[in-house]
Amino acid sequence: MVDLSVKLGNITLKNPVMTASGTFGYGEEYADFIDIDALGGIVVKGTTLHPRQGNPYPRMAETPMGMLNAVGLQNKGVDGFIDDIYPRICHFNTAIFVNVSGSTIEEYVETAAKINELEHIPGIELNISCPNVKEGGMAFGTSCPSAVAVTKAVRDVYKKHLMVKLSPNVTDVTEIAKGVEGAGADSVSLINTLLGMAINAKTRRPELSTITGGLSGPCVKPVALRMVWQVSKSVKIPVVGMGGISSAEDAIEFLLAGASAIQIGTANFVDPKITVKVIEGISEYLQVNNINSARELTGALITD
Repeated sequence: MVDLSVKLGNITLKNPVMTASGTFGYGEEYADFIDIDALGGIVVKGTTLHPRQGNPYPRMAETPMGMLNAVGLQNKGVDGFIDDIYPRICHFNTAIFVNVSGSTIEEYVETAAKINELEHIPGIELNISCPNVKEGGMAFGTSCPSAVAVTKAVRDVYKKHLMVKLSPNVTDVTEIAKGVEGAGADSVSLINTLLGMAINAKTRRPELSTITGGLSGPCVKPVALRMVWQVSKSVKIPVVGMGGISSAEDAIEFLLAGASAIQIGTANFVDPKITVKVIEGISEYLQVNNINSARELTGALITD
């Protein structure tokens, strides 16, 4: 038997396969297809201080080897999550992370403080790709000082595992990674979606109501893999890799590049059983190659 367990700081995951925020709902939506308890962890959809209706339709569009989305963080707000959703998912025997989003540092802090009180939530994933309304709409994660400021403020009130999700829409992702590490992040996850757009030539109109949106799926994998490799060499905290993972081989590549765990996103829409298939594939890879532990794959890329 091989050991699939991995460590994210003080959290032990039973295997390195997690789900990406916004693609797996709250887990219960997939319970008819897979055993949620079999997963290493789940990251529930973006949660904000106040309820959000999201962006107007259309807010999703297919692209070659991927998709664009501009859902706009539609959710019930943190109090709605605590009152209505948390009681329904707290029994899952897997690490549950809540993706925390906001428009101001104060909103991030208040949301994180509320989630800090939930016994069965061992960590949050800080979504710093949100626009900072007090700074002209620039995303927190595209400016190192802003990324550091929001991470530090949340760290002061949040006492459990703090994972920070990094934006790829930057010149040097390692600068942001090192900044949030210094501000108290326990791990980083990357990449969030790339900024993209789609146009309908027949109507001469954009495919999304917001014109631009987040690009995800297999098309972003080479960019994601490169960024995970760069960040893993620049920080000491664990890295969680994501971006276009749709097979066990994809997942293994991210581990070799330096990730301690991975998240599967868009592929869940294509195959709701993809997560358990990837877990089985990683286990088979370890057995075939006489590797005892999934932890041995992290950073094992041969470059000489």
